[in-house]
Amino acid sequence: MEIYKRLLIIFSLFTFHFSLCCATTYAGRVVDEQGSPIAYATVYPEIAPEWGTATNADGHFAFDANLTPEMKIIVSFIGYEKASVTAEQLIANSQEPIALKEQPIALQETVIAAKASKQRNKRKQMASLLHAVYVKLEEEFPANNTRYQIVSDVRMQSNNSTWGMEQMIANVVVLPERGYQGRDSVQFQGRYCKRFFDARKRAEADSILASNTLEHIEQKSAPKGKPANMLRRAVNAVDSGVVVHAALFGLGNMRYDFEQAMTDTRHWTVSNESEGETVLTHTQKVSRYLGCFQMTFQRHYIVDSYTYSVRRFSEHAEVKVTIPFGIKLNAEQMQLLNLLNMSEQQINKFRLKRLHGSVDLNTIYQRENGQVYLLEKNMICNTHIVGSKNTEIPLLIQATQRVTGLETTNVRPLTRSQITRRLHREIVEIY
Repeated sequence: MEIYKRLLIIFSLFTFHFSLCCATTYAGRVVDEQGSPIAYATVYPEIAPEWGTATNADGHFAFDANLTPEMKIIVSFIGYEKASVTAEQLIANSQEPIALKEQPIALQETVIAAKASKQRNKRKQMASLLHAVYVKLEEEFPANNTRYQIVSDVRMQSNNSTWGMEQMIANVVVLPERGYQGRDSVQFQGRYCKRFFDARKRAEADSILASNTLEHIEQKSAPKGKPANMLRRAVNAVDSGVVVHAALFGLGNMRYDFEQAMTDTRHWTVSNESEGETVLTHTQKVSRYLGCFQMTFQRHYIVDSYTYSVRRFSEHAEVKVTIPFGIKLNAEQMQLLNLLNMSEQQINKFRLKRLHGSVDLNTIYQRENGQVYLLEKNMICNTHIVGSKNTEIPLLIQATQRVTGLETTNVRPLTRSQITRRLHREIVEIY
């Protein structure tokens, strides 16, 4: 038995070495339909997303992998349809750019329902239509555990400058029977993670992180008798990167939101987006804390006009937050402001006064054996942070998640150790 183990180890090492020696460099360029380069598009082999990379400011990419000619290479960017080419095609046409087409649902042009006719907008007819859609949702969405393999990208921009992108390859297990108040319970396990930075921005960020700004803030903020690095340890106790990707997957629980909203028909309108499709729109306004927090959101359910199946789902939200006396941000938040070109003097004086922005979310579904499963989710969050003396910082966060694998039978919940294991983040500079 011991001899077999040694042979297995030797064979594994030989196979790994052979795969590295025989790796091929795959290179190309990604553009839009007008020929303009797309920066921070993700390019990865379908069988192994962790081997992939991101495009630079000119849309160029290159990565090494050992692929057979027919294996697919996926090209992805938020707001565009996913494209794929075989390894053989990419090598043969390396001088021809890969052009991405705009996504069928435009994130910043959310479907707006036209004014419904008086006949269709009657409450009884609306209630009947909503009930029919709800019955179809209950019928088509799976009640059993589902396991997804996803590629999740989150990009951050400020003042038209992209700071970088984090890509995470993850497993997600959805447990419908364990949800709270009708929601699905979502378990998220990060497997691989890369952070892509423009080389110049990375150097700038490193110089800021190497300064004493964060330590200075911590010393002022730490309670008496506690070590100055207490806040740093608290920040590192949570894998915040995983939290961001997991939160994105959990956004837009369509079934739960639909069930909660369908009882009041006054907030619903209906229209035809195109032949064979009906758009159900739910509008709601929320105002709390004497008007300091205001939110308006619209949820659009794009439904098959004949079967009542939901094909796509989009959501648009406008948020305004006013803080009468302002608040001081914590150390990690202050450090983020420093990365956004604020000086240490500005940071120490900064108090958050207002926050306003919009969120656009789109979800596209796939069908498998008569059931409906997630296929793709996109989000754009456009935010403005306003501080003391009208200091304003624009933040644009773009995120996309695409499903690369789906399991629907014999799916077991993830263990605690699988969920809480911290991820090593590979830093990749793009030029």
